[in-house]
Amino acid sequence: MERLSIRTNRSTELVDITGQVQEAVARLGGLDGVVYLFCPHTTAGLTLNENWDPDVQRDILLTMDGHIAPPDPRHRHGEGNSPAHIKATLVGADAAIFVEDGHLQLGRWQGVYLAEFDGPRQRQVWVKFLGEKRPIQP
Repeated sequence: MERLSIRTNRSTELVDITGQVQEAVARLGGLDGVVYLFCPHTTAGLTLNENWDPDVQRDILLTMDGHIAPPDPRHRHGEGNSPAHIKATLVGADAAIFVEDGHLQLGRWQGVYLAEFDGPRQRQVWVKFLGEKRPIQP
């Protein structure tokens, strides 16, 4: 298993980590199989979405912040970050992606994102490759 370290810069943002995940698969020797990603945080998550038009990420965050889980004075969580917990629950903490010939098998416009909802922070994404690996060179 490998741990990616991702620094977020805003309170809410989607950080494209596709390249980092691909590099981790290469370091782990992944050839054919599945890469499993896990985000061990309760106010951040993982999602696959469009990585061509940055307005998609902006629109997702706009809708999450303004309509799906805005601040609410009825929230009782003492840290005051209940919306971040709600958004992380909706996005989810894991993803699985097929790997073929050492490459992530994503749709034409797809990318892998760390979804930050309580930043800025230092986050981790755990990466585990399951499947056929490249032979170890002596």
